[in-house]
Amino acid sequence: MIDPHSFRTFDHAGWESVPQRYHEAWGNLTTQTIPALLDAVRAESGVKLLDIASGPGYVAAAAAKRGATVTGVDFSAAMVAQAQRNYPDIEFREGDAEQLPFEDGVFEAAVMNFGILHLARPEQALLEACRVLRTGGWFAFTAWAKPDETVGFKIVLRAIEQHGRLNVSLPEGPPFFRFSDPDECARSLLVAGFTSAKVIKVRQIWRLPAGDGLFEAMKESTVRTAGLLREQKPEALIQIRDAIRKETEPYQKGAVVELPMPAILASGTKA
Repeated sequence: MIDPHSFRTFDHAGWESVPQRYHEAWGNLTTQTIPALLDAVRAESGVKLLDIASGPGYVAAAAAKRGATVTGVDFSAAMVAQAQRNYPDIEFREGDAEQLPFEDGVFEAAVMNFGILHLARPEQALLEACRVLRTGGWFAFTAWAKPDETVGFKIVLRAIEQHGRLNVSLPEGPPFFRFSDPDECARSLLVAGFTSAKVIKVRQIWRLPAGDGLFEAMKESTVRTAGLLREQKPEALIQIRDAIRKETEPYQKGAVVELPMPAILASGTKA
């Protein structure tokens, strides 16, 4: 059974420790959804936009470049500090996606780029996104496609399953690939108060150093997967690393590997 408090504490502690490593490992991947994400909420000059779970500030910066008036909010003080250093002209605030620190109906658009995967109560976050939007405002979020399509996750999870164990003593969170299902995305948006739900797939390629690049990215710059790897026995961890290295070889191009990592993008408008 999921304990929202325990999961949030675990996840929050993880994100407090990885901002720079996340930027280095994941920045070139998670930014690939941004144009489609901003298009989905009609982000343009003059639009008042909220970037929920803003992380290092990539989406907020892209929206500001389009002329939107942007506020970023994230529950990690370290991430907020990193975003403010990256983009000092944008307002970033510390706050919880499940209890946003804003009045009702103050934004015209809101986005969440891969943040929904890290929430103990994603349904509550969707309700909150709806609450802070004006009637007719647009909301969009992204999540990873299924693990048989997101090659990086498939390789890592298969290696752990074969050489270690997936059932470890970590705080239980919501299913990581819940929103990989387009029907679940649309249903969740409708339940939260959105209409005109639309779900598309966005192609992405993750470029990492060949060899141990994928293993290191998962081990050093994630929270849930890193926790899973930390719980493996030392000898199993070596076997997992070696298996991941071998499985990435077919995707190697020179000094890098190029891994397909498509995303699901779901959007709707506040009724």
